[in-house]
Amino acid sequence: MDHYDEDGNYMQQEDDWDRDLLLDPAWEKQQRKTFTAWCNSHLRKAGTQIENIEEDFRDGLKLMLLLEVISGERLAKPERGKMRVHKISNVNKALDFIASKGVKLVSIGAEEIVDGNAKMTLGMIWTIILRFAIQDISVEETSAKEGLLLWCQRKTAPYKNVNIQNFHISWKDGLGFCALIHRHRPELIDYGKLRKDDPMTNLNTAFDVAEKYLDIPKMLDAEDIISTLRPDEKAVMTYVSCYYHAFSGKQKAETAANRICKVLAVNQENEQLMEDYEKLASDLLEWIRRTIPWLENRMPENTMQAMQQKLEDFRDYRRLHKPPKVQEKCQLEINFNTLQTKLRLSNRPAFMPSEGKMVSDINNAWGNLEGAEKGYEEWLLNEIRRLERLDHLAEKFRQKAAIHEAWTDGKEDMLQKRDYETASLSEIKALLKKHEAFESDLAAHQDRVEQIAAIAQELNELDYYDSPSVNARCQKICDQWDALGVLTQKRSEALQRTEKLLETIDQLYLEFAKRAAPFNNWMEGAMEDLQDTFIVHTIEEIQGLSTAHEQFKATLPEADKERQAILGIHNEIAKIVQTYHVNIAGTNPYTTINPQEVNAKWDKVRQLVPQRDQALIEEHARQQNNERLRRQFATQANVIGPWIQNKMEEIGRISIEMHGTLEDQLTHLRQYEKSIVNYKPKIDQLEGDHQLIQEALIFDNKHTNYTMEHIRVGWEQLLTTIARTINEIENQILTRDAKGITQEQLNEFRASFNHFDRKRTGIMDAEDFKTCLISMGYNLGENEFSRIMSVVDPNRMGIVTFQAFIDFMSREAADTDTADQVMASFKVLAGDKNYILADELRRELPPDQAEYCIARMAPYTGPDAVPGALDYMSFSTALYGESDL
Repeated sequence: MDHYDEDGNYMQQEDDWDRDLLLDPAWEKQQRKTFTAWCNSHLRKAGTQIENIEEDFRDGLKLMLLLEVISGERLAKPERGKMRVHKISNVNKALDFIASKGVKLVSIGAEEIVDGNAKMTLGMIWTIILRFAIQDISVEETSAKEGLLLWCQRKTAPYKNVNIQNFHISWKDGLGFCALIHRHRPELIDYGKLRKDDPMTNLNTAFDVAEKYLDIPKMLDAEDIISTLRPDEKAVMTYVSCYYHAFSGKQKAETAANRICKVLAVNQENEQLMEDYEKLASDLLEWIRRTIPWLENRMPENTMQAMQQKLEDFRDYRRLHKPPKVQEKCQLEINFNTLQTKLRLSNRPAFMPSEGKMVSDINNAWGNLEGAEKGYEEWLLNEIRRLERLDHLAEKFRQKAAIHEAWTDGKEDMLQKRDYETASLSEIKALLKKHEAFESDLAAHQDRVEQIAAIAQELNELDYYDSPSVNARCQKICDQWDALGVLTQKRSEALQRTEKLLETIDQLYLEFAKRAAPFNNWMEGAMEDLQDTFIVHTIEEIQGLSTAHEQFKATLPEADKERQAILGIHNEIAKIVQTYHVNIAGTNPYTTINPQEVNAKWDKVRQLVPQRDQALIEEHARQQNNERLRRQFATQANVIGPWIQNKMEEIGRISIEMHGTLEDQLTHLRQYEKSIVNYKPKIDQLEGDHQLIQEALIFDNKHTNYTMEHIRVGWEQLLTTIARTINEIENQILTRDAKGITQEQLNEFRASFNHFDRKRTGIMDAEDFKTCLISMGYNLGENEFSRIMSVVDPNRMGIVTFQAFIDFMSREAADTDTADQVMASFKVLAGDKNYILADELRRELPPDQAEYCIARMAPYTGPDAVPGALDYMSFSTALYGESDL
């Protein structure tokens, strides 16, 4: 017998468990097979099964899965480790879940299950079966085991040779199983052909039919039941409980189907509205689902042109694709509110959309869309800036690399010459000084090599698409630079070994080389700077470049003096050669720079200066135009932004004030809506200015805090708010007309609502609404208030709108009149009779309404009944529903 403790928790007596420890081997075999089949009948729903009941439950994973399947609840996340501590943790989670269901597990611990203790495992499974398959069975005020036994006795009572008194020997002949099947599915078994003296055939017939037609797996063996003097009670009870659940579930399903048939097509118009809402919501959510991945795509392009095309596609989305969806979203909310109003007016339950299609779900999806949209626009602008920076760096890299490669051309061959071996003493001295000058020149080029490497590194960090070729060129330059350093060191050492042989030196050549080399580097740097491209975004930046350029121009006179001094050295050398007839072969042995090259580069610098002046002037003009565009946009945005905010506040005030009738307020709002729509050209004009700003690649505007995105969002919110407010007034008119509410009552409702709307937001939270009801005389308990909140807040958002408030107040007033209306309607149609005839209904009502009522009326069975008479209560139920009477 089942027992319950003082807290009502299910438990077994200690002596029952002690007997389990002394389980008969035959009973243990039956329990293994039955319990394994029972577990697999549930585990197969999760796509798995067990083979050995004490082994397969040792890690706790399938045990937790079994409990989730039979309870329909989620357990704590299991441990996936293979260690014993992980297995014990999983089994403990399962045992804790069983205990949470009111079951006290006596002497069953996780360690025994993990160790594969068969008797403990069978005892645990039996406890689960009792709790989830047998405990909830209730028949004529008996439950669990007694309820199941009473059910079996009731179902087999009409059958001869069947006497169910227990769950062991009463089932050995198999007729009990066959009788249960025949009672519910007589077409499956020919009961008249069964014989009590043939238990093997009876048992196998019942087991085979139950498995094939009732989806009840074979949990027992006919041979085991026949050969055992007293079959295992737990195994038999488990198997019989499957019959109970199979047949009682079918009966409940048939009853539910009959009830559904009675309420089908209660309101075809509302169902159509529901279908329209579902379709519109599905389409909108599908569009959002397809659009978000596009907005979340962050695959960069390699060229500025491709990124500009992405930006243009995004503008098309903003201008062409999104606005219609904004209207659909607004219309969806309006349809939803209208549908809920109609359902409340017809005393029907509130409409609950499919999972994921609530207005809040759509708002959440829309918020995700706008979040992705904002992130996409920011990413586009950042990518354009990145590509702009990359193009600039790549061009700078190519220029510096070309200059360096031109300088290093032939340097390795020069350093590898062995001309000093056959040169004269003066030639040796010249070679040594020339090498010293080269070392000075080499050191001067160190900065350029470092700059080239730094630019290549930055291009790699910014993910430049042609980084492999940049890296290869940079590596070649660095390798060549290292080779030059090694060769320079070797040649220096060789020249120093022969330095003792050098006695004379031409100081003028050396001075020319020393002064010409840095001056040449200065000219090359100046040419590089003058040809360097620049990127600016503000007037201040271009002014800074212009100032730096003017400072550079101021240094040109001093540079010209240095040039003339260098040329003077060369002229002095020529004079000495001419005067003293010095025999020199070739050019200056200390440098490759000659006066012609100095003059040519100087002329190039003078030529580049005015070109740089022109470029700076043009850029200054462009920045002035950009500043004009910024101010033009800011002037309009600083007017439109506050205008939208002001309109939003005015709409909020209109929605809570009580000036005039609802029709006056509706007329006022529609005129207000027209004035808002007429403001649209200014928004479009601002959009045009914004497009000019984007085309000019202007990324900031210090003259206003408003962006085009702020204006767009504010405009969309303004249109949505005015449309929603108009819809609320229209629904209030519907409610007033349907419920017969006077204007004074509406004003009184509004005054009460506004009084308890402490935040002046047009809605009340749950606490404000509760305070309002108490002030009106309602005696509210928690259950009653929860019921009222489910009526006024079917979406469970924790708020009460004014529309829901007046619906509730009008319904409360109308409920008391419903029964009188039904009686009056009946008396009009029935006259002085206690019934009404179907023909009378067809004569008095429209055909579709008459047939609608007739289909839902029961025949009248009173003493004065005549053919075709219909009962009054079924008449009133058909018209108004049982909940109102």
